[in-house]
This record gives sequence, C-alpha cells and structure tokens, in this order.
Amino acid sequence: MSSNQHFVVIGGGLAAAKLAEALRANDFDGQVTVLAGEEELPYERPPLSKQHLAGTQQLPDFTVDQAAWYRDHHIDLRLGTTATAFDARARTVTLPDESTLSYDKLALATGSRPRTLSIPGADAPNVYTLRTIGDSDVIAQVLRTEQRLVIIGAGWIGLEVAAQARARGVDVTVVESAPLPLLGALGPEMGAFYAEVHREHGVDLRTEIGVDAILTDDGNATGVQLGDGTVVPAQAVLVAVGAAPNIESAIAAGLDYDGGVLVDEALRTSDPDVVAVGDIAEQQHPVLNRRVRVEHWATALNQPAVAARTMLGKSAVYDRLPYFFSDQYDVGMEYTGYVGRGDDVRVVVRGEPSEREFVAFWLDSRNRVKAGMNVNVWDVTDRIKQLILSAEPVDPELLANPDIPL
Repeated sequence: MSSNQHFVVIGGGLAAAKLAEALRANDFDGQVTVLAGEEELPYERPPLSKQHLAGTQQLPDFTVDQAAWYRDHHIDLRLGTTATAFDARARTVTLPDESTLSYDKLALATGSRPRTLSIPGADAPNVYTLRTIGDSDVIAQVLRTEQRLVIIGAGWIGLEVAAQARARGVDVTVVESAPLPLLGALGPEMGAFYAEVHREHGVDLRTEIGVDAILTDDGNATGVQLGDGTVVPAQAVLVAVGAAPNIESAIAAGLDYDGGVLVDEALRTSDPDVVAVGDIAEQQHPVLNRRVRVEHWATALNQPAVAARTMLGKSAVYDRLPYFFSDQYDVGMEYTGYVGRGDDVRVVVRGEPSEREFVAFWLDSRNRVKAGMNVNVWDVTDRIKQLILSAEPVDPELLANPDIPL
C-alpha cells in the first residue's frame, strides 16, 4: 500500500483504537485519521458497569492506548469529533464544521447508544442511561449517595448495576417486561438462575410488567409507575432497555443493512472500500453459517485485526466464535458460542446451579453443542470451543456428568 493513502476510522471506542493499532502493525505507512465522538481517549466499556462502579478501576486502567501511542504512531486522533455523514461515491467524510475529509478506505466503528423510553418523566435529570465514562461516573456517585434505585430492564447492564448497587446497600427494584431476566440472551433456564441470584441478594425483581410513567416532583423523578398502577418509589432511575446501533450514516450513504450494517466474512460492507466492526457489524459468519451481530467487548477487540487486513487488500476472515462475560456478586460467567432467539435448543447442565458452580450447554435437535456458559468454573472456554467447532453430536448424559472430562 502506498504511503500517500488516507484511511479514516469513524468511531472512538475499543474497536477504533484496535483498528489504528492493526493498520500500523500491518506496516501501513499512510495517513490514519480516527474521528472519536467522545472527549476521552478510546477506552474499554465493560468496566463501566463493573469495576468502575465498584471503585476498583479508574479510566486510565481501561484506556486502550495513551496519547503518546497515537502521537508516536502518527495517528491523527480527533477527540470530540463526530463524523456527521460520509459519501461513498465521492469517498468523503463530512465533519461537524461541514468540512470534508477524503479517504481511500473507510472503517465504521460507530458503536451503539442506549435505547430510551418515550414515557412521561423519562427526561428527568435523575433518570440515567449507561454508555460512557461520564454516565458511569454519575451512576457511581448515585450509588454512593442515594438509597432507592429503580432499574428498568433486566439485561446485562441493568443486572450488573443492580449487583454493584446492592454491594453498596442501595435498595434496588428491577422492572422487566419479559417473564425472566436475560431471556433473549440466555433462555428460560439460565434466566431463572439469574433471577434467583438477584432475589437472593435482596433485589426486588418484578417481571412481566411494563412501565407507564416516571413520576416527578419539582422536575426530579420520585418513582416509577408500573403497568398495573403500582408506584415504586425512587431517588434515581436507570433505563437499561438495550442498545441501538449507530448505523444512520451508513444507511444514508446507501450501504446494505438489516439490524446492523451487513458485512461479509472479511467484514467488508456492500461498498468494497468500507469495512464495519463491533456493535454495528452484522456479519455473515463462516462458522455459524448465519448472519450475526454480536454487541460485546470481544467483538470490538478482535474484529479490527481482520478489518485492517481487508482494508489493506490482504485476505482475512473473521471466524471467531462469539464470546462474552459478566460479573454479578460472586457469580462470574463466560459464554461462548451462539444461539439465536428462535433456535430449537435444549439446555444440559453439568454441575450444580444451586452451588453457583456449573457449565450449561445449549444443544440443537441433533445434540450438537451450539453454546456453553461456564459459571464460576474456569479454564474450560477452549474445551467448549472445541465441542462447538467439532459440530459432532454428543451424548447429553456424558456431557452432564462432571466426572467425565470435557
């Protein structure tokens, strides 16, 4: 690749930083510009709902690269700069001041934003979402000072914040419209497991109920009115009802999309000069043989190495299995593999959920392992991967027997 080429990365999170690293690691000596919407250097997001709320990690601990790294590697990192649009035909990116940058190759790492609620009171100042370090700082302060928190939504963010709040002695009510927490992600068996964990730690978990309004007094939220008319008092409210991918500029530029920006095995979009990574990338996955969009840290960490090679015209395929982790109270878990919401699967458990140490496996109708989740059992991820990648049927009884090695 000739050194007069200009590669632009739109986004300022982990994926954007890793893309800049990967381009230089592949000896690209052209111009690299990273347009980062936030004012902070690119950082990792998992600690925002975990260690940062616990007070055990501060921003420098999970910042990807220090400012000197970008300077030493001649990366033009523009903080607080959100690209407003790009033109795939003209190969230009429009900046907030309406000036444009021309590019030879473009990487979209725009991430996602928290979904919000369009109900009365949702815009009160003490109603929060969690996505940025600023959000996490504010919520950490809330957990130190307020006594009653209502969390709307029992997904990963809602439950991780609930665990941190309970650790500080805050009264927590979690409201979820589905019958169980994490139902879409884990299904009923493991959703029930997490429901029990939180209730055991004193969370008032209310499922199968909607929220009609956030009640306010003098502008501030004072409670949450549920679908059945019940009012749950609150000094603060966290809305954790999922995330929406930031794909508006990609749609406006004419790229193919569905739930996210459609990319092939090499993370190339419908425009050969544009790649997409992280939360927004809906990839045709070569191992899973289906389109998947995985909004987790490991995707943002690992996809950029492949995307960088694609931008440089080298062959590369992103074939890693989806992976994510969560820490809630003394329950640490890792999940490997993929099960779609409508998939016909059954769960086989190895070990004792009541003892909080087990591995759960999702098996399809032919008894092939599709995913595995290890809870407080470590060093088994590689073996779970091997079971999934073999695509061979297993004996469910042997799988469930902890005395037989995986």
